[in-house]
Amino acid sequence: MSSDHPLLLEIQKGESQTLEFKEQLPKGQQVAKTLIAFANTSGGKLVVGVSDDRQLVGIQDDIFELQDQITSMINELCMPNILPYIYIENIQGIELLVIEVSRGSLLPYYLKPQGKAQGTYIRLGASNRVASPEYIQQLELQRLNQTFDEQPNPQYSLDDIDLQPLQKAFAEVGKELSLQKMRNLKLIIQQNGQDYPSHGLLILLGLYEQVEIKCSRFKGTTMTVFLDKKEYRGDLFSQLKQTEQFIKNHLHLRAEILGLQRTESYEIPIPAIREALVNAVLHRDYSNAGRDIKVGIYDDILNIVSPGGLPNGLIEEDLAQGRSEIRNRVLARVFKELGYIEQWGSGIARIKDLCLQAGNAEPQLKAQGDFVDWEFYRPSIEQLGGSIGGSIGGSIQEDMLTDRQKQILVLIQQNPKVSYRAMAEQLGINESAVKKHLNHLKDACWLERVGGTRGYWMIKKEFGGEV
Repeated sequence: MSSDHPLLLEIQKGESQTLEFKEQLPKGQQVAKTLIAFANTSGGKLVVGVSDDRQLVGIQDDIFELQDQITSMINELCMPNILPYIYIENIQGIELLVIEVSRGSLLPYYLKPQGKAQGTYIRLGASNRVASPEYIQQLELQRLNQTFDEQPNPQYSLDDIDLQPLQKAFAEVGKELSLQKMRNLKLIIQQNGQDYPSHGLLILLGLYEQVEIKCSRFKGTTMTVFLDKKEYRGDLFSQLKQTEQFIKNHLHLRAEILGLQRTESYEIPIPAIREALVNAVLHRDYSNAGRDIKVGIYDDILNIVSPGGLPNGLIEEDLAQGRSEIRNRVLARVFKELGYIEQWGSGIARIKDLCLQAGNAEPQLKAQGDFVDWEFYRPSIEQLGGSIGGSIGGSIQEDMLTDRQKQILVLIQQNPKVSYRAMAEQLGINESAVKKHLNHLKDACWLERVGGTRGYWMIKKEFGGEV
């Protein structure tokens, strides 16, 4: 069945954060849970008359009687009251019943018989989940138009907090961090005549629990074997710098000669990576302790994962249109003040443009359950490689080393006469793989064979011997 009907196109893509379909109208509580989850998350449609395999079967019962049943069920089971838009959609002569709900303003919505603590449902992917106490607190703050990081934390005294990392960050851009400035940025919140640090201030200084970034370099394309692992804590500014350096340490450099000048750049544009890291820090859910930002470097991708899902009912389609919702306003104000953010809502487009301009594949931003995931694609060895321009012409291979090639250079440093067989045994690979790596190193002008079969290997460039 083919049609350009908008609802049919949605159904053909399958159930999602904003769409659920049923062949028949389910029992009351099941419908109520779905509508509550829609109202608490991004809104959505429950379509009745569609089978599990996405075929339109239509409504067999009296549609107007079904509408009355749904209205009565919502009034009986949902709190606060949800006001859905219930209508009939006719697609190619088949009648479907659509119950459409917008994201509500009286958050949180919950199932009356279960109460707020147990009956608040949210939408994660294509399923309904009971909201955690922390998530319920977030919904309540959203109803009051507040964010978690704008709340005071009376457990800390301002006198016991070292503001130096924040003061240094402001001084580096030529700005002063006065007491009034901190109040304006909501780093300090006054409550009952007393000044308290906000959650945002504690997060920025790395004092709030579980504020860290975990970085890993994996062997191959899976998480089976670690080659390097670091965990960064402390103030957010230091975490971002250390994480960026970790990534640089594990990315290849490509060399390019234009005219007589040699330039080097990383295989993935560092400004794009920096933007994605800032994005992860700003939009992370800090109210849910025990989870952290994770950076994974594989042979094929760089992966940056931030816990918390998309904020305030956003869906992936909204991001593509430049819509911006800030989960942590205190952090966002400070980062804007310090120049980490240029314009609201422009970061995602800029990240993609930077990669495309560098000749890379477009990175992908995915909202997977309760996480937001950036995937940057690493160019293959064949795709890398610079060019000589200007008056010289021609081309050269780029200066880059895989971890395996670094290991080969270390073996050659230790014994320039090392044989293919000895290298294969020490590296745990076959001789043909060793020869391929050696050929690449020769082509890239890292190695030269001196004296033929009975000769030795000579490393032609400075090499630190680090693997």
